[in-house]
Amino acid sequence: MTGDKKKEFSGASPGLASWGSSLNIQDCYQCQKCSAGCPVAFAMDYKPNQIMQMVSLEMRERVLSCKTIWVCASCYTCSTRCPNDIDIAGVMDWLRQSALREGITPAEKEVSLFHAAFLDSIRTYGRVHELSMMARYKIKSGKLWDDFKLGWKMFNKGKLKLLPSGIKRKKEVSELFASSSDFVRRKRNRS
Repeated sequence: MTGDKKKEFSGASPGLASWGSSLNIQDCYQCQKCSAGCPVAFAMDYKPNQIMQMVSLEMRERVLSCKTIWVCASCYTCSTRCPNDIDIAGVMDWLRQSALREGITPAEKEVSLFHAAFLDSIRTYGRVHELSMMARYKIKSGKLWDDFKLGWKMFNKGKLKLLPSGIKRKKEVSELFASSSDFVRRKRNRS
């Protein structure tokens, strides 16, 4: 093993491998079915099977700072193709959340802004309200007019509602966000 690789392994998060083992990441035998079926693999710096290997090897910094975890569309094609039933899309989501929690600058800034706008919309309305979510995203990204024509067409066809529709159990959604935040806070305090 070279000196560079030793440095990478020594910077690994002790929780990364233990979390990975609870999802059976060690069962990945690199068949590459996940990568072959991924519709956005062309835009990734590492393929899904490579991410699984890096998580197994505890390559924390490389995994959490890569483009792949932000480009992943969470379509679950990889998870359904996996012969060992590894929830690869769930791993990608956990890696995104870990990167945000650890304050690592996302390799794909706009994707993380969209991710935040999406979650803010659900937190606020109990479900996604596309118009306000896109407004938040456009303001944060500074790209206010990039998709204006498309948005206007969608609005005129009734595809974007001016006001959010209500849901029956909005309080329960709020409680989920609150309990998730409490969990993250408790975990940080233990570290």
